[in-house]
Amino acid sequence: MIKYINLFALLGLVIVNALANILPFNNLTTGEISDQVNVLFTPAGYVFSIWSIIYLLLFIWTLRPFFKRHLRDKEAYENIGTLFLLNALLNSSWLYLFHYQYFIGTLIVMISLLVNIIIIYRRLRTVKEVSIWSKLPFSIYLGWISVATIVNVGIFFNTLGYEDGVILGPQSWTIILLFLASILAIGFTHVKKDTVFPLVFVWAFIGIALERLDSFPAISYTACGLASIVLIYVIFQMVKMRGFYPKND
Repeated sequence: MIKYINLFALLGLVIVNALANILPFNNLTTGEISDQVNVLFTPAGYVFSIWSIIYLLLFIWTLRPFFKRHLRDKEAYENIGTLFLLNALLNSSWLYLFHYQYFIGTLIVMISLLVNIIIIYRRLRTVKEVSIWSKLPFSIYLGWISVATIVNVGIFFNTLGYEDGVILGPQSWTIILLFLASILAIGFTHVKKDTVFPLVFVWAFIGIALERLDSFPAISYTACGLASIVLIYVIFQMVKMRGFYPKND
């Protein structure tokens, strides 16, 4: 039963996401609203194509139980239960709220979405044998929602009238956030032995560097430098583990 719930939840999410930009909701695309709020931590538009990878991997994850009778990580699906359905509902709700510019609501939903994915991720880690096809989608998803949460916090403060920053200017805050995000990426990799999660941060940092190169070179150079540091650490861990994850994980 759970495999049908997961599949229809994902199909519903993809349809809502498509309609949000095809119709679009409130006559604004997601990108147009993102440009309006102007948070310096927001990466270049092409970076958001990571959703295509997330959805593709999630489709593989949801379809596996239909084509494999004996899943060695069947317990992983059972442990997640209906959490993925809740995830899809939260994600769809965020899209609606964002398009209608209810930014306080989007922050609450985004934090709820982050907590939901953390719980899913933790439940996957409790299973003895988990296929890489179960690990990959949620490592990338968790990484991206972590980045998106930072952006949503920035949007929230902008809507409160703090677009010029509090105590420090927006450029300084963005640089601080880049350092904090780098610490999170490296720390997560060190503790969880997951080299996929930090690669999402590298992807986002490069997008931030390119987006701010002309207008805020200090942000661009910082993002580029930190992306290099995180990537070097990731490569070191991958060589050490001989893969994205430990062999016995």
